[in-house]
Amino acid sequence: MKIAIASDHGGYELKEELKKHLEERKLAYRDYGTDSTASVDYPDYAEKAAEGVLSGECTFGIVICGTGIGISIAANKIPGIRCAHCHDGYSAKMARAHNDANMLAFGARVIGAGLMCEIVDAFLGGAFEGGRHSRRVEKIKEIERKYAK
Repeated sequence: MKIAIASDHGGYELKEELKKHLEERKLAYRDYGTDSTASVDYPDYAEKAAEGVLSGECTFGIVICGTGIGISIAANKIPGIRCAHCHDGYSAKMARAHNDANMLAFGARVIGAGLMCEIVDAFLGGAFEGGRHSRRVEKIKEIERKYAK
C-alpha cells in the first residue's frame, strides 16, 4: 500500500505530522506537495494527489487544507475519485465500507494531529463491503460519466 499525500499551505504542518504517522506505521507514501507554508492554491495539490491514486501509483490519497472543504471538493471533481472529508473515525470507516472512498480529506484548522491519526487508521484499516453498496457506488460512477466531458 502506498498513500498519496498533499496539502496547501494551510495544511502543510498537519501533513508533516501525517508523514510521521505513516512512517511509524511503516506505510509508504508519496508527497505531492506543498513543501512550505507559503501561499499556494489547494486545487493544484488535490489534483496531483488524485492523479497519483488514479494512475495506480498510490492505493489511497490523503489531502489537507485549512478546513478540508476546498481540497475535498477539488479532488471530487476528478472522475474516479471519491474523497471523504472526515472528522471522526466512524465516518472514515464507513467511507471505505459503504462508499469505497479512495481519498480522505482533513482540515488542519479543524482537527489536531492525534485525531487525524486515529481517522487515518480507521480509513486505511477499512474495506469496501460491496453488496448493496456496490450498486450505489456504480450509480455515483454513472453520474460521473454523465457529466464528464
